[in-house]
Formats: sequence, C-alpha cells, structure tokens
Amino acid sequence: MKTIRIAEPADAREVADIYGPIVAGSAISFETEVPTGPEMEGRIAAALSFAPWLVCIEGERVVGYAYTSRHRERAAYRWCVDVSVYVRDTCRRAGVGRALYTSLFTLLRLQGFYAAHAGITLPNEASVGLHESLGFRPVGVYSRVGFKCGRWHDVGRWQLELRDRSGEPRPTLPMEALRRSTGWDEAIAAGLTFLSP
Repeated sequence: MKTIRIAEPADAREVADIYGPIVAGSAISFETEVPTGPEMEGRIAAALSFAPWLVCIEGERVVGYAYTSRHRERAAYRWCVDVSVYVRDTCRRAGVGRALYTSLFTLLRLQGFYAAHAGITLPNEASVGLHESLGFRPVGVYSRVGFKCGRWHDVGRWQLELRDRSGEPRPTLPMEALRRSTGWDEAIAAGLTFLSP
C-alpha cells in the first residue's frame, strides 16, 4: 500500500537513489554531479523551510517525491513557485507522479500561492503529458539552453494557475502555520485516490 507524507531527513538517501540515475544518465536534469544522501538531506531541509516537499512511500521504500522551490528571488515573484516530481523507474505509470502533484498543489493553494511553474527538458512526452493532464499550460521554450549528454537541449516552461490572480494577494503562510492549518491532513491525502494498490 502506498501513502503520501511530508519528507523527513531519513528519506534523503532514497530520494538521492531515485534522482541519481536521472542526473547520471539523462538530460532530464541539468545537474551533472549526482548529489549524495547528505547533500539531498540539506536540500530537503532548505525546501521545507519554505514550502512542502512530499514523498510517496510503499512499505518502507520511497517510490517518488515532489517538491516546491522559489520561482525567483525578487519580492514580486513570492506568490509563484516552481515544482518538480520524480518517480522511481520501477514505479512509473502507476499514478505516483499524479498523486504527489495533486497533494502538493492542494497544499500550495492552502498555503496561498497563485501559480506553479515547471521546466521540462524536451522532448519528454511522459512529463509533458502528466503536467498538461493536471492543467499546466505551455508558456514558452528556452531554445538550446543546456548542453548535456553530448548535445544542446531545449527546455519548455509550463504554468499552472493555482487560484484566480485578480486583486491584491495576501501573504502566503509560512510552513509552520501551514502544518497547523485546518485542511493540512486532507490536502496531503488529496492525491491518494490516484495510487494503485
């Protein structure tokens, strides 16, 4: 049985195990050095100081994760975020990515964010299909922006409206307040219906 929860420091090694082959063997990530477990632990802690990082667990094993990062550092961007999802290669096409993203987006709405953005190295039909099925719309392409695996790669940008952007936005909730808010448990559970047994 699979479940979704907030990431913990002890998840870092398995998160690194999922991400490592993507870094080492593809242009899906533009990183070129595989991060270690301790490096990933630091990334998880830094992300959780700002917004959710979720893991999908089957038994004792992390089978996928999704996280949020700042879209840009300048203050006017603070209501928008970037999101990423990664699934263990043996668990793809089982609803894990959709489940993680559904829970993550529910939490981001509860936190007060207005839009989520995703960057996808092209071509990547599976990732484009997942994002567009969840409501993301293409907003542009950076042409030949990264060199990896012996060639130049385009990166497409997609955007998801999390809430209506009319009027002046209220401040987003800090993570501590989000964790205490009504709706936290329901938001994390929002994606569970997409998980196959």
